[in-house]
Amino acid sequence: MIAGPYRSGASSQEERAARLRLLNEAALAVFERGHVPIIGVNLALPIIQAAGEADYDRIMMPVSLALAERCDAILRLGGKSAGADEEVERVRAQGGRVYLSVEEIPEA
Repeated sequence: MIAGPYRSGASSQEERAARLRLLNEAALAVFERGHVPIIGVNLALPIIQAAGEADYDRIMMPVSLALAERCDAILRLGGKSAGADEEVERVRAQGGRVYLSVEEIPEA
């Protein structure tokens, strides 16, 4: 799993989009190391779009945290994000590995 800031402290949709690009670029790097990366934001956003932006809080973290509980490792990208920190703790609580850089992740 890839975790990092998305909405926390973002002042515009453009800033959110830039953060999502960073998450997706990290996912590509993880994929190139032979793993199957997944990002909670990418799973939750289509559901939020169908439900409406007013349901963001009801959907985003429950989906992301449920996903984290099914992952065996997580890459935590820098930047302040309570949600990303929660995802890390979910992975850690089940004995999963926590990485702070792509370079730490072993080749599969």
